[in-house]
Amino acid sequence: MGVAFSSCTVPAAGKPTFALSDDEIEVGVGIHGEPGRRRAKFGSADAIADELLTAIVEDLKPAADSRLLVLVNGLGGTPLSELYLLYDSVRRWLDGRGLGIARSQVGALTTSLEMAGASITLCTLDDEMIRHWDSPVHTAGMRWGGCEGLFCGKRDG
Repeated sequence: MGVAFSSCTVPAAGKPTFALSDDEIEVGVGIHGEPGRRRAKFGSADAIADELLTAIVEDLKPAADSRLLVLVNGLGGTPLSELYLLYDSVRRWLDGRGLGIARSQVGALTTSLEMAGASITLCTLDDEMIRHWDSPVHTAGMRWGGCEGLFCGKRDG
């Protein structure tokens, strides 16, 4: 579930999809720049995390002993420092409800052009999913584990 602090400009349209005042946010935005489910006054990272996580957890209904994957995704125009601020709010919210984070990632993972905002994704993990998540990844957007040297091959010279 996402929240926008600004709209994006879809190239074919040439203008922002929607307009927000400086003190407004769009709650429940779509990744393609679609308007959300409602407008709200701009709030703290804790308030944003509370609203988004309440809706997500109500739908997901994770068991108390669940191991969660948490993704805090920037929508394209959000500084990494603000995403980590939101992640800290998410972590504290989940901790306060006895829900454990097994894996997490923070960054511009799936953007909506230049839209300022963020989305939060939760997924319950089992052992097999954790094993796959921890596997080496070497793509244009994600890289971790197992590969050393240029292009995952040994460097010459």
